Amino acid sequence: MRIARFSTDDGVAFGVVEGDVISQIAGHPFGQIQFSGERFPLAEVRLVAPMLPSKVIAIGKNYVDHAREMGSEPPGEPLVFSKPSTSVIGPGEAIAYPVKLSERVDFEGELAVVIGRLCRDVPVARAHEVVFGYTCANDVTARDLQAKDGQWTRAKGFDTFCPIGPWIETVLDPADLAIKTEVNGEVRQDARTSQLIHDIPTLIAYVSAVMTLIPGDVILTGTPAGVGPLDIGDEVSVTIDGIGTLTNRVVSRD
Repeated sequence: MRIARFSTDDGVAFGVVEGDVISQIAGHPFGQIQFSGERFPLAEVRLVAPMLPSKVIAIGKNYVDHAREMGSEPPGEPLVFSKPSTSVIGPGEAIAYPVKLSERVDFEGELAVVIGRLCRDVPVARAHEVVFGYTCANDVTARDLQAKDGQWTRAKGFDTFCPIGPWIETVLDPADLAIKTEVNGEVRQDARTSQLIHDIPTLIAYVSAVMTLIPGDVILTGTPAGVGPLDIGDEVSVTIDGIGTLTNRVVSRD
């Protein structure tokens, strides 16, 4: 099932995407879904971020080749950082390049996990029970600020630096999905989720041992090799098998 959030003249709502139609959900999509009876052609609504998480937890250097392109060996344990909820945008929204503060902003295409239940200390074997679904993400990063600061909060925390979407796929095996990032139609990243160093159940167990996760929280699972800079005017797309394509254009923030 594909769960999206969409905007009409009457406001923002959740819906189920089936082909070219979106059926509005009454309330939120967690638990038993109830429909409002409203249906819209998908082409006539605007998709927005499929979830507004209370927190975005991200994993660094979780593909061997990416860790090495960043000048380090893969970490023995998941490397956890966070992005503020205010960094989240949806498909078609603009990534705002902070030209007065950064001279290099990079794309990082990733598979994102959306949590579906309140949980803490989740065992690896039961991690699948707390997953609501999966979506595409772009962990946009001001690379020069990341190097300058020595920690990643500012570099990864700008408004618009966490595009997710276009929707959440709730029925999907994430173990071996093709993930591809393109900039202006040119492939820059091309990998498979089977190359993750720490798999999704391990990440959920690791993160939930530290903090309580609530429905709608997002875990970014890491980016493969091939990260690189974006320029104002670029169009960047992240495509994951079984989910779809998340596309955003880069504009100047200033």
